[in-house]
Amino acid sequence: MENTAKIVLVTGGSRGLGKNEAIALTKKGNDVVITYNSKKDEAEKVVTEIEGLGRKAAALQLNTAEAHTFANFKEQLANTLKEVWGTEKFNALVNNAGTDWAAPFTESTEEQLDSLYNIHYKGPFLLTQTLLPLIADGGSIVNTSTGLARFSTPGYAAYASMKGAIETLTKYMAKELGGRGINVNVVAPGIIETDFTKEARAHQGVVEFISSQTALGRIGLPDDIGGVVAFLCSDDAKWITAQRIEVSGGMFL
Repeated sequence: MENTAKIVLVTGGSRGLGKNEAIALTKKGNDVVITYNSKKDEAEKVVTEIEGLGRKAAALQLNTAEAHTFANFKEQLANTLKEVWGTEKFNALVNNAGTDWAAPFTESTEEQLDSLYNIHYKGPFLLTQTLLPLIADGGSIVNTSTGLARFSTPGYAAYASMKGAIETLTKYMAKELGGRGINVNVVAPGIIETDFTKEARAHQGVVEFISSQTALGRIGLPDDIGGVVAFLCSDDAKWITAQRIEVSGGMFL
């Protein structure tokens, strides 16, 4: 029987939000390819979980900070699509991979700034560009921003600036790829309870303060994000493009 499920690529899908997004996409009937940087065992566990839900999955290694590897990754992905699915195209790309890092503006170093740029802006920009020939017409792209691009919290000048750039890039991608029927949107989470934000949440009173400044009265959970990403990759969202969707429970309104 011909496979009619959508195939979605989620970068950084071995843990945290990426893992949750991959599982949410699976539960909506999609097949998923995830990437991992170094945690192959965790990625394989996610693949097993997806297969346990009755869908197909694969895991590929990718460091989104190393743009020179993207052409080779494209070849690996093309081979995987052919071997696992018997197709040359996938339907949706979720640019999720990233790292959390904070420092006061006055103490941020050039090395740290370059790292954030490579991972959070240059990486998604050039990876998407590289993979465009493999994305089916009528497909979807979901980029990842942060609530910090709307409100300001000391320590995140560099990180939030990269995400602000991603939000602008999303509009340009939507404009330029619309002719192929590809919709492009950006999801902006607030603080989420994952290992990504473990260090920030460790400071005394942080969780309580943010919860008090959030309309829905708590910090976010991974389950708050995955379903939104799955929706944006679905046919129900095909008429939504170039939009920033903040998923923060109403932080700092």
